[in-house]
Amino acid sequence: MSLPEALLGLDFSCAPSARKPLTLARGRRVGSVVRLEGVDEVLSLEALATLIQPGSLALPRGFVMGCDFPFGLPRAFVQALRSHGPGDLPEQLTTLACPAASAGMGTSAASLPGASQAERLILALHRHCVDRASFQRLVDGWGQTWHTVRLAGPKLLHRPTDQASPGVSSTSPLQTRYVPVGKMYFEGMKRLVDADLSLPGLRAGRPDAIALEAYPGLLAHELLGRRSYKSDAKAEAAAQQARLIARMDMVDALEQGRTRLGLRLKLSPAQRDHLVGDPKGDRLDAVLCLFQAAWAHAQREAGHTRWGLPDGIDPVEGWILSA
Repeated sequence: MSLPEALLGLDFSCAPSARKPLTLARGRRVGSVVRLEGVDEVLSLEALATLIQPGSLALPRGFVMGCDFPFGLPRAFVQALRSHGPGDLPEQLTTLACPAASAGMGTSAASLPGASQAERLILALHRHCVDRASFQRLVDGWGQTWHTVRLAGPKLLHRPTDQASPGVSSTSPLQTRYVPVGKMYFEGMKRLVDADLSLPGLRAGRPDAIALEAYPGLLAHELLGRRSYKSDAKAEAAAQQARLIARMDMVDALEQGRTRLGLRLKLSPAQRDHLVGDPKGDRLDAVLCLFQAAWAHAQREAGHTRWGLPDGIDPVEGWILSA
């Protein structure tokens, strides 16, 4: 079966609105060139679900999508819920394998019983938690009583993939405030499962609809170091100007192919202005996710059965593309 040609990059929000919509970058790859076709705003989770559902008129030939939210939770947290969780949660999680059973899953992970653990986890959480506020209370409860079930350490645990790249760390999937990454997992992962998407290393679904976890911060750090490219509306004019220049520098680097992914962005002058003119950085983040999806697409085309992901992915935690 040939690979889907459509590539997507999704900058996600757990509660999209007209003020803070989902941002979706669309493109295609030919060799090492990624051509940007457009950047759209998606105003609701329902609209996203319609876009990626089977038989979608907008994507009739399938797609490969990089999503800016975690596809899993820290194993230690899940194991604690499995052993000591409130209500019916321990019973719902009894089918999850222990860490020893998940270790060394190797290249055929998608065909093993453990490969659907990610799906069973998100469905169990949705049966137990009626909404994302309830999920936040679940995480808060375990954060407040964590000392009874874990060794000393931070409450907001990270997965190995979150800190796999030197110099940059993604936010803990247990963070439900400020940047509510945990709520993004709760809302986003359920939509992917409901649409029967294939999540390499985690679940087998529609062969022409592929979703992979992306993180714009990886490429942004590679290109800009610690320079900020997202402007606070209340920031001083000098700070806003510095962030505008950072966005321009980032687009220059993407166009010139100055990343370790070996790809080059192709876009029109109007598209370039559209990207750098977004002070919130959402459009650029969506394009960075698109770029990571394009890298996975190239890896699969070259024969990498795991779309560039490493061996032995923990099916409860997942892995970030190119980390």
